[in-house]
Formats: sequence, C-alpha cells, structure tokens
Amino acid sequence: MKNLKVLAVVMAALTAFAFVGCSISTQNDGTVVFKDMTDREIKLDAPAERIVALTAADCEIVYALGAGDKLVGRGKYCDYPEDVLAVAEVESGSETNVEQIIALNPQVVLMSTMDQTTEQVAALEEAGIKVVVSAANDIDGVYAAIEMIGKVVGMNDEAAKLVESMKASFEQIRSKATGDGTKTVYFEVSPLQYGLWTAGSGTFMDEIAAMLGLKNAFADISGWAEISEEQVIERNPDYIVTISMYYGDGPTPVEEIIAREGWQNITAIKENRVFNSDSNAISRPGPRLVDAAEALFKFVYEDIKLDNAA
Repeated sequence: MKNLKVLAVVMAALTAFAFVGCSISTQNDGTVVFKDMTDREIKLDAPAERIVALTAADCEIVYALGAGDKLVGRGKYCDYPEDVLAVAEVESGSETNVEQIIALNPQVVLMSTMDQTTEQVAALEEAGIKVVVSAANDIDGVYAAIEMIGKVVGMNDEAAKLVESMKASFEQIRSKATGDGTKTVYFEVSPLQYGLWTAGSGTFMDEIAAMLGLKNAFADISGWAEISEEQVIERNPDYIVTISMYYGDGPTPVEEIIAREGWQNITAIKENRVFNSDSNAISRPGPRLVDAAEALFKFVYEDIKLDNAA
C-alpha cells in the first residue's frame, strides 16, 4: 500500500502539462500582474504574505527563495525541506479540500491542474483567494516557475539568483561530461509491478541525459509514457536509472531490476550500470534537479570508473 501511494505521488509529479509560460509586470501602484503557466491572468495588489502551496515542487521553490515563512498551508505530499513539516497540512491532489484552504485565509494558492477542478478554482476565487498554476515539465519550465513564484512572494532578485545558480551548475556538469551521445539511458519512473513508465523527450530527465553526454533510450517518445518490458530489452540501454523508493524490506530497486527475468543480457545490467536516483529530487520540477543531475554525473563518470579500476 505504501508503494502504491508513493507511485501515485511520483506519477502526479510527472504528469505532463502544456507549458504556456508566464509574462510578468509590476505596476507603478505596486500591483503585480502576470499570466500563470496555464495562461490565466493574475493580478495581486501586492506580493503575497500568506500562501498555500499544494504541490511539493512549489513548496521547495518557496523555501529555496527564502520565503518559507509566507507559507500558511502545504499539500500533504510537501515534505522538503524538513521545516515545511511544521506548516499546516491540507488535503491536495484528488482529495483537495477547499474548505481547509479557505480556513487558513491565504492570499494565494499555488497548485497544479492535474487533480484540482475548475469548480474548486472558482470556489477559491469566490472566497477572494488568487489561484496561481505552476506547471513545469522541462528545465526551462522550472526556471519560469521560479521566476513566477518569485513575483508572487516579492522576491524577484532571489528568483533570478536561483535561476542563474541552477544554470551555472548545469553548465558545469555539461562541461565536465565526456560522453558523445552514443550511450543510452533508460529512466524508469514507474517500476514493473505497477506497469513500466518512462520519461521521453521534452522532459527534464531527457535534458539531464543530454547534459551528461548520454542519449535517452526513449527520446522518440514525447513526455511521460507507458512502455513494455520488450521495448526496454530491445533498446538495450547502457544505463538504467530507477526512481523507486526503498523502505528496507525485500530486494532494493536496483536488485529487483537486475534480477528481472529476461533482462540479464541488457548492457546496463551486465555491466552493473543501474542507478537508484533520489525519487523526489529527480521527479519534482524544482531546484533539486541540480542535485539529481550531480548524483547521476557522479554515478556515470566517477563511481563506475572506480568499480572498473577495482
């Protein structure tokens, strides 16, 4: 049951949105006017001081900007950084509870559109609460979300610095990577027991593969998609990255993949190139994508080299 809940969270984070982008302007009277990431026009009389963030990635962005003290409510899957656990929890996703949110008297609610309904948005706006939608499924989308949330909380400079820091970190990774794009990597975002899903083109995982000098084994698929065992075996990836969580019972996610019947001839398994990435860092469109990319770089270019040397 725990794994099913985790899978639901991960797949929620990975659900693709049509990214529209956001344009932002600050008026002379201090009001902030912009379009959110679903092209809805938002007008704030001033930067928000009371915010409810329903998605984990948005919570992480708020804290990364130094605005954690402005959060008066968080979605139930918001768990990073640890300080966020002290913030009042509200139902989110398919169980979003409008009454809970209204009771916290926020000025702004940050949400995605996957499980929230137009009726819920209307009810929140009828209560005088602004609803801002953040929807990023690639790295540029993450930058746009950071800049947008920076405007919401009145921290434009901090948002710009965070974006520049991420860009610099990614560029450093790219400059150190020696791969020529011939070796392939398969991202397993849902394990076999729940049905295999992977990340295709137009996703931040695909972009991380490219900056590491690798080729996404499923780059011909757009966004997030369900695939078969036969497709993975046929494509014979050089690396496998799983984002499954491990709770200490039974085989680890890496051990489970290595032991799969019919997978023994896959290059990644024969050469022990299976990596268990931090699920939240690599699946949430937020600042910790840098951490995920750095960990994967270390695995590809440092850990495996050390193993071979031994």
